[in-house]
Parts: sequence; structure tokens; C-alpha cells
Amino acid sequence: IVGNKPLKGEEKDAVRKEVMRLLTEKYGMVEEDFLSAELEVVPAGRAREAGLDRSMIMAYGHDDRVCAFTSLVAMLEKEQVKRTSCTLLVDKEEIGSVGATGMQSRFFENTVAELLEAMGIYSELTLRRALANSRMLSSDVSAGFDPTYPQAFEKKNAAFLAKGMVFNKFTGSGGKGGSNDANPEYMADLRRILDEEKVSYQTAELGKVDVGGGGTIAYILALYGMEVIDCGVAVLNMHAPWEVVSKADVYEAKKGYMAFLAN
Repeated sequence: IVGNKPLKGEEKDAVRKEVMRLLTEKYGMVEEDFLSAELEVVPAGRAREAGLDRSMIMAYGHDDRVCAFTSLVAMLEKEQVKRTSCTLLVDKEEIGSVGATGMQSRFFENTVAELLEAMGIYSELTLRRALANSRMLSSDVSAGFDPTYPQAFEKKNAAFLAKGMVFNKFTGSGGKGGSNDANPEYMADLRRILDEEKVSYQTAELGKVDVGGGGTIAYILALYGMEVIDCGVAVLNMHAPWEVVSKADVYEAKKGYMAFLAN
């Protein structure tokens, strides 16, 4: 809904003209700008605390801003790391990670190639080896169990709010269709790291088989042969205008990412 008030003194397309007048007045837009504009209409309002105990955060776009935030903060606060580390914030995951800013672009591969070239050791084989010997956490949200719609979840394999960061060994639909399936050895090593750092975590699926499902960017990086697993924060009402996460889970996710970077 963008307008209902007609422009004074106009009879034809009066509402449209009033809307255009407002867009021009507030944003400097003219009608021709729609040819090249990329407009996004999102719920208005700031993030807010939720629950009588104020233990949760309700906001638009927790998927996947809550994981982008915790990943970036963990990287910025970790002053020293044992290995070359980075945080990638990529776009268009919901439509297949396409385009120059999606994970299917060559941006990351090209960046690693540039680093190797600057070190004077670039070759195609060196690049492939560097990528294959990397480890990655695909930082993305998981579907939190919703007691209003329990039929969409397998309760014993669902993520719950306030139970810690969530690991999805596999995603996909119909079971594992179209997903990355992390190696058990990699998962075992991550368990060791998190246990040593006393990070709370849980494992889950993305909803009941043949009912739920979803995908992330994990399978794209796995194409290089690197170890990848999905992990992030459980979200209630995923993809709704207002999503809910637990403050405790946000804290544990950031703590878990820092533990990963330290090892």
C-alpha cells in the first residue's frame, strides 16, 4: 500500500501523481527513475525485545542478519588467529546465490588468487590446494521449533530457542536433496573445539522430511573440496515480517564463531 490521497487539482491519475510528488519531494525521484531503481519495501520499526522476561529479540530480517552480525563481530573482536581467516558476507542466497555479489560468483576465488599472487606463489594448483585445505562455517539460521505448528517439525531433530547455536549437518529437501552433507570427522572436531570453549550448541534438521527443508551456500564452497557445515541461530517465524531469536543463542553463536577462529 503506497497511497490513496489524490493530488489536489488533478482528475486523471490523481493518486499516482500525488505519490510521485511525495517521492520527488522526499527522495528526489522522478518517474523515469523506476527504470533503473532497485526498491525494497520492508517492515518499518526497529528491533525490539520480546517476552515478559525480555529474553528474545523480535526484528525484521533475522534471516540472515543475525548470523552476519555475529560472524562479523567475532572476526573483528578476534585480534589474533592461527591461520589466515576471513568473514564473507554474500548476497542473494534466497534466489540461488547468483549474480556478482552471490556466492556462485568468482569473487572469493579471485580474492584468494590475488593474495597468492601478492605472495609470489600463485599457480592454479596452489589456488586449488589453498581452497581445498580450508575450513568453513556456513553461517545461516535454522528453523526454531514452533509449538503453534508442530506438524512441520520432527521434534527430536528440531532446533529450539535458548539451546545454543545450531548445527545442521545437512540441509536440502526430501531428506538431503540438493544439500551439503558435512563429514562426521569435521563435526567431531568442531564438537571438541566448542566443548573446550564451553559453547552451548545443538544439532537439528530444517523441518520434517517432505514437509520442511531449505538450502544455504554450504554446497557451493564444498565444490572446492573444503570442509563446510551449516551453523547459526535458531529463528522462530522464519521468513515472516517479524522474526524472533533468543538473546542467549546470539551470544553463544558469537562465542562459537570466535572459538572456531581461534582453532
